[in-house]
Amino acid sequence: MIHRRTLIRVGGAGLLGLTLPKLFRAAETSQPGGLAPRVRAKRVIFLFQWGGPSHVDMFDMKPNAPDQYRSPLAPIASSCPEIQVCEQLPETAKRMHKVTLIRTLTHTMKNHNSAGYYALSGHAPPSDDQRLRDSLDLFPAYGSVVDKLAPSTNGMPTFVAYPHVISDGSITPGQHASFLGKAHDPLLFTEDPNAPDFKLPELTLPNNLTLDRLHRRREMQRIVDRQARLLEYSAEARGFDNYYDRAIGMLTSDKVRKAFDLSSEPESVRDRYGRSTYGQGCLLARRLVEVGVKFVTVYFSNNIGGRSDTSGGWDTHGFDNTRMFPIVKKYHFPMTEQTLPTLLDDLDDRGLLNDTLVLWMGEFGRTPKINANISRDHWPQCYTVLMAGGGVKRGYVYGKSDATGSYPDEQPVKPDDLAATLYHLLGMNPEAEVIDRNNRPLVIAGKPVLDVIA
Repeated sequence: MIHRRTLIRVGGAGLLGLTLPKLFRAAETSQPGGLAPRVRAKRVIFLFQWGGPSHVDMFDMKPNAPDQYRSPLAPIASSCPEIQVCEQLPETAKRMHKVTLIRTLTHTMKNHNSAGYYALSGHAPPSDDQRLRDSLDLFPAYGSVVDKLAPSTNGMPTFVAYPHVISDGSITPGQHASFLGKAHDPLLFTEDPNAPDFKLPELTLPNNLTLDRLHRRREMQRIVDRQARLLEYSAEARGFDNYYDRAIGMLTSDKVRKAFDLSSEPESVRDRYGRSTYGQGCLLARRLVEVGVKFVTVYFSNNIGGRSDTSGGWDTHGFDNTRMFPIVKKYHFPMTEQTLPTLLDDLDDRGLLNDTLVLWMGEFGRTPKINANISRDHWPQCYTVLMAGGGVKRGYVYGKSDATGSYPDEQPVKPDDLAATLYHLLGMNPEAEVIDRNNRPLVIAGKPVLDVIA
């Protein structure tokens, strides 16, 4: 029997030329039970709700809670008898038979950057500090781990992220490959998918540069690199080299360019998703997974927001004489109501939902007790995550919060375990290790929540 560390540690050359996915497959066929789980999700769409949506006003409402806790919004029945949702989400309610809700996600990070990093990477930050800054000592994004351990082999990028780089004071960690190296960074763009002239500069050649000239430039760069012995000694240089090769591959790929061409979608489909940056971003996510991108992260907003009813994230404290409930009723709930049901239906209609995992979540929930501003503050102790497709159960609730939605009452789930569940659904071993820049092996995730898997 091959020892686990020998089998799944990565960071150097593959054993006898075998990549990690090949080693997983070999282990699965040679050992009882195998180490690699069965692939249920071929692709992931991660809809990250920056700012922290309120669980007790959306998917875990407590109509019998005391007045100071109870939402001013009423719950309504859904297509799943066990699930009630907010009255502001009637279309979403009709799709609850397609989703799993985990109502007991829990951690202790109360600051956006720390909690955001935890949510984007599945690894706890070294401290709960709003000044937490991006660092090569911190863990990579989910999609970068996937690109390292189970990359796409179809010519499409493994990991695409857009249309923002999120931050709160400083850039939030967990959005890129970190110590795994630039070669595993996402294809990141910040152009607006809703813009009439939306296109990606990364996929467009300058007018005076032909493909033939580009390839000649690339070969000249390789000669210089070899002579300077950069690639032998510099991991960073190797990362740029791989990144450059990938960019050229995308520049020359009709498949990639067509995937980003939203103008080819029927106007009726674009209207259903909503003519907004986030709405068209969700449509683009469907187009990308449809042509073979493995992991797509769509950021709801570039900032935590909370004081505007026309833009921004979910951070609705009621500051500056604003109030949470008018804001979310006018902006956040309608945006969610248009995009989430449409995406689930579109994936289902195209036969993609069964093996596409949709993950909808923020970095934390909001205080069950309403504050003095008739709004809610940060609350990581207990909140809800929505999952759909990709091998999870339909119409299922995992975990139970207490009477006010303040703490898990049954079956708490840490972000580490949610990460493990994601990797497990992708057919990756959550006990796999990656090597950090200090040559330490780090396990990629916690323990998968097997009960949510169909």
